[in-house]
Amino acid sequence: MSLTEQQNHNNDDKQSVHVKNPARIFWLSILFLLVVGAAMFYIDSNTNDLRMGKARPDTSESVAARIQPVAQFALNIVEADRPLKTGKEVYDATCTTCHATGVAGAPKFGDKDAWAPYIAAGYETMLQVALNGKGAMPAKGGNTTLDDLEVERAMVYMANEAGAGFAEPGEDQSEAPAQQADANEQKTDSAADDSAETTAAATSGDNAIPAATEEQLAAGKKLYDAACFACHGSGVAGAPKFGDKDAWAPYIETGLDTMLQVAITGKGAMPPRGTAMNASDDDLRDAILYMIEQVR
Repeated sequence: MSLTEQQNHNNDDKQSVHVKNPARIFWLSILFLLVVGAAMFYIDSNTNDLRMGKARPDTSESVAARIQPVAQFALNIVEADRPLKTGKEVYDATCTTCHATGVAGAPKFGDKDAWAPYIAAGYETMLQVALNGKGAMPAKGGNTTLDDLEVERAMVYMANEAGAGFAEPGEDQSEAPAQQADANEQKTDSAADDSAETTAAATSGDNAIPAATEEQLAAGKKLYDAACFACHGSGVAGAPKFGDKDAWAPYIETGLDTMLQVAITGKGAMPPRGTAMNASDDDLRDAILYMIEQVR
């Protein structure tokens, strides 16, 4: 056999290897495709269940059994009775954030002048504000987990530190509600009488506020309409509301000079000169006299 014939014979042998047992190769390929298809179907089915939030029936009971102790513990914390906090405890934990320094016009703790208008408004009015919020004051001081009674205790604690003399609310709210209402009404009437006397006293005594002239009232109204109205028109951030005798009474009691000094330098939420930086001291005095004239 020549060399060329030998090479051709070897090439024929190699080609025969590639086509040997074609049926076996075909069925192996089909089996491989079936296995891959089944695996993909299984993975896709489980993935869809997870995306749809479905739990597999054979594992739901075991999962529930595993989380049951934790779930029961959390439920017991929420529903279990806990001792209600005292007014001081609620104040220290929540109310001190604003009332300790008078942030955003909040009446400062222990400041009788700052609390006087609120106490004069009455117990129930104060309580509704404490529970539901008003202006910059959020409901329950921002701590909605507090019980209503805890909020009421904190309110009474702060008011009493400013001279209110409210009765301490107890856990049994059915105890003598009429007596509490009578006491609150008497306190409110007393505060209103004091406010009226203070307003009347503004025309005599050391802190007497002089009657304004027509020119002063005109100038004061002009500045009020331009700047003061922004806060005093609606009582924003604790500003004494225009025309509210009870709100103005404690400020009038301090005298015109003190009020003017506060207007010039600012205090609490009150900015210097009420943001009217171009107003003169006389302009500010006229604006104060104009606002006071509305509550005489």
